[in-house]
Amino acid sequence: MPMSRSDQDSPWKDILRQYFQDAITFFFPLTAAQIDWNRPHEFLDKEFQQIAPEAEIGKRYADQLVKVWLKQGQALWLLIHIEVQAKPEANFAERMLVYHLRIFDRFHSHATSLAILCDGNAKWRPTHYHFGNPDTELTFRFGMVKLLDYRDRWEVLEQNQNPFTVVVMAHLKAQETQRDSKRRKESKLGLIRRLYEQGYEKREIVNLFRFIDWVMILPKGLEREFWQELKVYEEERRMPYITSVEQIGFERGIEQGIEQGIEQGIEQGIEQGAQREARSLILRLLNRRLKALPDRLQAQIDLLSITQLESLGEALLDFRETTDLDTWLQDNL
Repeated sequence: MPMSRSDQDSPWKDILRQYFQDAITFFFPLTAAQIDWNRPHEFLDKEFQQIAPEAEIGKRYADQLVKVWLKQGQALWLLIHIEVQAKPEANFAERMLVYHLRIFDRFHSHATSLAILCDGNAKWRPTHYHFGNPDTELTFRFGMVKLLDYRDRWEVLEQNQNPFTVVVMAHLKAQETQRDSKRRKESKLGLIRRLYEQGYEKREIVNLFRFIDWVMILPKGLEREFWQELKVYEEERRMPYITSVEQIGFERGIEQGIEQGIEQGIEQGIEQGAQREARSLILRLLNRRLKALPDRLQAQIDLLSITQLESLGEALLDFRETTDLDTWLQDNL
């Protein structure tokens, strides 16, 4: 049977950052219509960690605090909460209110609070928090979408050109096939074939492929069958720019190595791409975690040996800022 990834929220955070406008447009069109998308939005990771340090505990949440600009010119803070695990939370609405109040206290402005629920309980639908007594009353409402509701709207998802529909489809198929690995393999192949057939560009295919591959984990035997069948499919399609099997297989080997013990992942990467490729991927993982890296730090990473890359791969999971990487390099070079 399939097993859960050890870091379930990571693909959600990545995909939301890569397709932020598409996600808001798809799930919350009224809010999206108010935003000036010509102005760049900003993910406020450090600010959110200060506001909600408890959100870093465990792997249950994939929260994002984002600063956007309205068409009228004002700044707006969006709190996007993704409930990743399929378990209802009794105090969910209260926590949404607490975060909202902390954001107001920090920025002196009310945020737009939005929740994306990934659980499988059709009855759990938190939309507001209410408190009242004879002299004081408070009702706090927030936007909420439930991915489960799209299960009966599959044709609508297939016809929608928004790339975030692929994310929803992958999640639903992963949910439906928890106890049927063979069906999951076929569903996974079908979703990835659809990426090619819909004419997505290579960058889009790789991004969405990575998410599908992460959430639709397969047992080892079926995993091998999946990669073999996909490679045959790609070869039959004769798409010269598609190298997703080799590229993503290599990347995932390294990424899994970082989480489960970097040595094995590095060895898999070396077998498929040599030391230079392994170093390149470590840089991409660092850029994903820390955003843009200074050229000075990238140049130092280029000097690392495989052994040092292994150590860096284990350490980078604890990095929060580029200063953490700088300190590590000073101690290890």
